[in-house]
Amino acid sequence: MHNVGRNLGYLAVFLMISFSVVWALNTVALRKPTLQTLTLGDNAGSLTFEDRERTYLLHFPAGYDGGRPLPLMIVLHGGGGNAKHAANMTGFNAEADREGFIVVYPQGTGRLRDTLLTWNSGNCCGYALDNKVNDVGFIDALISKLEGEVKIDSSRIYVTGISNGGMMAYRLGCELPNKIAGIAPVAGALNADCNPSEPVSVIAFHGTADKHVLYGGGEPIVKADPHSRVDRSVSYAISFWVKADACSAFPQRTEKGNVTVEEYSDCMDGTGVMLYTIKGGGHAWPGGEKPRGVADEPTREVSATHLMWKFLEQHPKQSTLNHPANNAPTLITPQVLARSLGESDVDYVNHSFFVTTTKT
Repeated sequence: MHNVGRNLGYLAVFLMISFSVVWALNTVALRKPTLQTLTLGDNAGSLTFEDRERTYLLHFPAGYDGGRPLPLMIVLHGGGGNAKHAANMTGFNAEADREGFIVVYPQGTGRLRDTLLTWNSGNCCGYALDNKVNDVGFIDALISKLEGEVKIDSSRIYVTGISNGGMMAYRLGCELPNKIAGIAPVAGALNADCNPSEPVSVIAFHGTADKHVLYGGGEPIVKADPHSRVDRSVSYAISFWVKADACSAFPQRTEKGNVTVEEYSDCMDGTGVMLYTIKGGGHAWPGGEKPRGVADEPTREVSATHLMWKFLEQHPKQSTLNHPANNAPTLITPQVLARSLGESDVDYVNHSFFVTTTKT
């Protein structure tokens, strides 16, 4: 009898210790995800869309624990580039770490897996245009995938890009206004037919000396794409969105150095339209890094990355701002993160793409 009581005592102690260990592990798990890649680097993911494997890089801000929905910035590389080029050029990872949002760098398509990639923005460019790649559908599918597996603030989904990527950003604003709150084209042109069903905030950056996508519109002076193309002017794009968003027709205009800013206010549903014109500026990301040695030199007077983020974060999509999902906490587990990155082909990339940009 004495032995039975002693054994029951040992069992009780064992159960108490086991419970304490399990409780402690669960507490740690709830406090912070176990995957270091949530805070230390970029994650390579993929999805299959229309029988084609599409890839992307996904960056979570430093210290992210999955406890609340965060905004999503979609960054599109230029024609001939790739996701890593876009991350290096823009410095968006560092901005995301400072400001607390998620960045995804989708990749266009091409004959090679990671090189010379393009977007089908309507009348440009390369492989994507030749093969009529459905890039609007791909970005739509990517947004849906990330929303289903990582906590995204659906009222704050934004798109930016340069050159061919800037053209694609314009097109996405036209064709996915139900999902995208704002776009920020850099050195792009609104060449696609556009009939948005909802207002979209727009902030654009363009240099007056850009020879690849002319500020005043027309045929490019310098181009690598073999297709014949006539770009619409910057003024056409801005005028279009001012009208589409029902903004005041007269902007507030300021000048400093070589930079002129035009801001249109009183727009529909809390949207806004803003244009940064860089006098003498070339085909480059303002405040960013040159993608290659022979590329145009970016201005150092402003940082497009910082300025566009500060503008866009003030313009959420009103129709989804108070959606319950944007306020619901969630736990990002290793399994959930793995699903968001493509279950069978997860590659955790350790590259650092942090670039210091100048704030104004």
